[in-house]
Amino acid sequence: MDEIWAALPEARIVGGAVRDMLAGRDVADVDLASPLRPEAVMARGKALGLKVVPTGIDHGTVTIVAGGRGFEVTTLRRDVETDGRHAIVAFTDDWREDAARRDFTINAMSCTRDGNVFDYFGGRADLAAGIVRFVGNAPARIAEDYLRILRFFRFFARYGQGQPDTAAVAAITAAREGVRVLSVERVWSEVKKILQAPAPLAAVMLMRETGVLEIVLPDARVERLAALLERGAPADPLLRVAALTDEDLASRLKLSGAEAALLAGWRKPLMLGPEEDEAALRRALAEDALEVLVGRIWLQGDAGAGWAGVRERLAGMRRPVFPLQGRDLLTLGMAPGRGLGKALALARAHWMAGGCTDDKLACLEFIKSSR
Repeated sequence: MDEIWAALPEARIVGGAVRDMLAGRDVADVDLASPLRPEAVMARGKALGLKVVPTGIDHGTVTIVAGGRGFEVTTLRRDVETDGRHAIVAFTDDWREDAARRDFTINAMSCTRDGNVFDYFGGRADLAAGIVRFVGNAPARIAEDYLRILRFFRFFARYGQGQPDTAAVAAITAAREGVRVLSVERVWSEVKKILQAPAPLAAVMLMRETGVLEIVLPDARVERLAALLERGAPADPLLRVAALTDEDLASRLKLSGAEAALLAGWRKPLMLGPEEDEAALRRALAEDALEVLVGRIWLQGDAGAGWAGVRERLAGMRRPVFPLQGRDLLTLGMAPGRGLGKALALARAHWMAGGCTDDKLACLEFIKSSR
């Protein structure tokens, strides 16, 4: 930061970094704002030998690399035109005007190098009270970008305490159909962030009360999420969304291939019990990866103590791998073709039945004896 301040002494830290510093939370990214135009910001950084990248220069954002980290610096802006998804902006040198275009009061604060916090809209008091409140007029803020509806629930899940802001809830309820104009990628990104919160249940219930949840996940069953949380499952957003709905989300939310595969694996029937022997656990691991099995247990197992032991035992095992391949059978004089495939399948079934412990030699002996 010293290198950044040397180049841009007038800059301030803005947004989430200020919020989290005041809340005593870890700060992941430090973003800054400056009244200087982006070209001037770049010139200042280059003059001190810093790497400067015009990452979003059309919108006033450049990235300065200092100390091996990238810091986004954005020129102060005001909105000229918005349509619920995108904004046309103009540069300004007015800090309050820039803060006024931000979504929530807790995100509208800025901080100078010496720690002086500028709080134009009462964000510091709202943060202390656990209130997530739109800056200024809530319907106007939402109409500028409908993604702010989902962002409200994300920040409510992490910072909200007690009853939500009534003006925000009323505005969201009235404008909830605006969520439908958002891309599925943006929706899924925000839903994941909501569900990543340590305790997302209140936010999800509020989504249901405002009618937003029905738009995002039409068949969501909040009581199943509550049960999953009660069992102490990890804060995995995909696991939590799997508890919420049985809907095929892979195509509708454009999940990644890995996400879709996990979701499909978790939804297969749980064929284990809480008191399985080692052979049964090895067989299960031979069929499915540990992540799939553990997720399936979280979702389908009950709250009994025995399941914790099953998860621990599975985590302590090495995944068994069937030791034969087709070329191994060729060494026995078997011809390529359907018969070879049947022999492999028969040997694997025997290997599974024996608890997945036979090595290659034992499996080959079985095939010899069964010919």
